[in-house]
Amino acid sequence: MKRFNNISPWAWVPTLYFTEGIPYFLVNSISVMLFAKMGVPNDQLSFFTTLLYFPWFLKGLWSPFVDILRTKRWWITTMQALIAVLCIVLTVTLPHPTDEMIATKTTSVGMFQFTLILFIIAAFASATHDIAADGFYMLAHDQKSQAAFIGIRSTFYRIAAVFSQGVIVYIAGYMEKQTGDIPLSWQVTLGVTSAIVVCVTLYHSFLLPHPAEDQPRTKGQGERMTVNEVWHELSESFVSFFKKKGVWLAIGFMLLYRLSEGFLVKLSLPFLVDQTAITMRDGQILGGGLGLNTDTVGVLYGTIGVICLLLGGILGGVYISRKGLKHSLWIMAAALTLPSFVYCYLSMAQPESLWVIGTAVSFEQFGYGFGFTAYMMYMMHFSEGAYKTSHYAICTAFMALSMMIPGFVAGAIEMAVGYSTFFWIANSCSITTFVITYFVYKQLEK
Repeated sequence: MKRFNNISPWAWVPTLYFTEGIPYFLVNSISVMLFAKMGVPNDQLSFFTTLLYFPWFLKGLWSPFVDILRTKRWWITTMQALIAVLCIVLTVTLPHPTDEMIATKTTSVGMFQFTLILFIIAAFASATHDIAADGFYMLAHDQKSQAAFIGIRSTFYRIAAVFSQGVIVYIAGYMEKQTGDIPLSWQVTLGVTSAIVVCVTLYHSFLLPHPAEDQPRTKGQGERMTVNEVWHELSESFVSFFKKKGVWLAIGFMLLYRLSEGFLVKLSLPFLVDQTAITMRDGQILGGGLGLNTDTVGVLYGTIGVICLLLGGILGGVYISRKGLKHSLWIMAAALTLPSFVYCYLSMAQPESLWVIGTAVSFEQFGYGFGFTAYMMYMMHFSEGAYKTSHYAICTAFMALSMMIPGFVAGAIEMAVGYSTFFWIANSCSITTFVITYFVYKQLEK
């Protein structure tokens, strides 16, 4: 194959980071919406979709092996090809629960065993692709070019967020209205996604550059590192992390700062689409949702809401860069937690106005984006030192765990008490945010 090494970053940076975002949001967001629309009960939905986040919790353990086994380019194209195949198989094999099962939310997740297996494989492929893409970005052009395109890569990853949670969900809702068949509408939607991933994979197979520096990692003089040497280096960085001053407070902050959001994020989409009341086969009344159409959720939550989330993150970055982490911490903790109480209002009032619902969701998403900036800055602050990259990877593992722990039980709690009480319980966890913020604030110097 002819190697194109003088390709402009404009030809591959936007598509690479757009492609990086699609499988992540497909696994962690679209799967929740899909199972909710298929009638899977919230306790099963919450537990099993939380399991899908596990590869991002573990990816720091195998990231060194991406360095030593093959080139970053090989990992990128191979993982994209695998994700493309998985999307096609997902499309073909998606189960079709009956209308009654969907209406009464009695679709067992057991019907989706094979679907979950495919999602899990896609999650591991996506996490591996993240590792390779970020490494490839640093190898494929010089530092000046890296700095120039850092905003481009972030922008197209965010476009992938809007496309996945907005456009894809809107397509599913549009097809649902046209056909009246929910499973078929999601098959068509997954088919469109598959076609896009296939096209981008073929594009990258030919047009990703072949940087000379993109070689398996060596330990000097061209000698490749062994697996045992990688494990030894990994264990050293891991041990040094837990020897850092204030490590247990840092872990507490990473696990508790977003606790209320960890409960909310797993059930916000089911809440928006669930009917105001659902009668189960045993006569139990569930629901308390807003009964929105799927395409409406794609616009309000997946498009406008995500844009507000990204805007909040941008403004949060500007604010914290001017004020510093310590002086920003309290206002960002408040921004993260207090807007979430809009879900308490929505679940009690169940408004029909799309303006009211859209404004509430956008306000919560903006606040979360703004407040989350302090969390990211704190992880970077704590990672400073000899093993900066490895320690930051460990921090991101705790970040993933902070969302997994509440996600496992969120659905079961909602099934027991209903949406309104669940949202009050979830938001009461914001107390832990302010408590851990108090102790971290005292520790920070600036």
